[in-house]
Amino acid sequence: MKIVPVKDKGTKREFLNVVDTIYQNDHNWIRPLDQDIEKIFDEEQNPFFKHGQCTRWILVDNKGQTIGRVAAFINEKKAHHYEQPTGGMGFFECIDKKEAAFLLFDTAKNWLLSKGMKVMEGPINFGENDQFWGLLVEGFTPPSYGMNYHLPYYQKFFTEYGFETAYEQLTNHINLSIPFPERFTKIANWVANKPGYTFEHFKKSDSQKYIKDLMEIYNDGWKDFENFVPIKQEVLEESFKQMEVIMDEKLIWFAYANGEPASFVVIIPDANQMIKGLDGKLGLLEKLKFAYRRWVGVTRMRAIVMGTKSAYQKHGLESALFIKLKEYVIPKNQYKELELSWVGDFNEKMIAVHQATGATFGKRHLTLRKVL
Repeated sequence: MKIVPVKDKGTKREFLNVVDTIYQNDHNWIRPLDQDIEKIFDEEQNPFFKHGQCTRWILVDNKGQTIGRVAAFINEKKAHHYEQPTGGMGFFECIDKKEAAFLLFDTAKNWLLSKGMKVMEGPINFGENDQFWGLLVEGFTPPSYGMNYHLPYYQKFFTEYGFETAYEQLTNHINLSIPFPERFTKIANWVANKPGYTFEHFKKSDSQKYIKDLMEIYNDGWKDFENFVPIKQEVLEESFKQMEVIMDEKLIWFAYANGEPASFVVIIPDANQMIKGLDGKLGLLEKLKFAYRRWVGVTRMRAIVMGTKSAYQKHGLESALFIKLKEYVIPKNQYKELELSWVGDFNEKMIAVHQATGATFGKRHLTLRKVL
């Protein structure tokens, strides 16, 4: 077996296409768009390159067939927020062969060590944690857009190599044909009608305002979590730019307290229902299929991020946002399911919100760490 750095068109193509071999017999697998993967490794498109570095490899067997891949990266703004300098590895894929998996892990480990890192975290993304983050260990059902999907045998590779769980990522599902619990609805309606509280959905025509509001809420609401690094406006702008093609303005809601941004939820239609079967490509034919599926409409939504300023937590604003959302969604008679993904097991407040909605368990991912 031989490790080959990804440096040219041929190795880039192999890095992308190896998943076709690995998942060929898994009917739940939905291949991400090649362009979404490549953006992460493009210095011109990924703002994390301004304060980080990244590299990737493929693994080739003795017959010249690509049998695995991995990437390693360092986010300088976050690496030194831990007790020990911490780098990341991700986009790991491998055939069911322990020696191959360990060789890929070793390659990422050695690169990180050469850069001064002492801990390897993975599988994660060289970007925000709303996409391509965590190892799927439970809930092997068709993934929503941006969510990692893996084969069950991957877990044993990570465990036997010495990775340990840093935290669990829980994904829950809301069946939109079932009313919210009575207590949840009562509280939500009471909050929504309180004097001083107002609610608005996102408007593309005023996107800068809402992006700034989201950044203000997010950075305040998450500031007390361990290893938190404030999100920057340019990162949010890039995220919203990428969402624009599938965005439904009335699925993104903000709550204001006497005009002050207080809480938000960002929900997108599940683009995986639009790209399934496109094999990662988006040529002319694929674009026509994508456009048709978008026009017909998908049945699942994904809540990718929520946040509430610390001063307004436990005020029930999240429940009010869900009520506003449902006032729009139910009459459309289109969406059947809302995926709440993902919430860390350390985030008790958000887990409580999920439980209050009557959501049921969907998936479990793990963010893992290995001391080098």
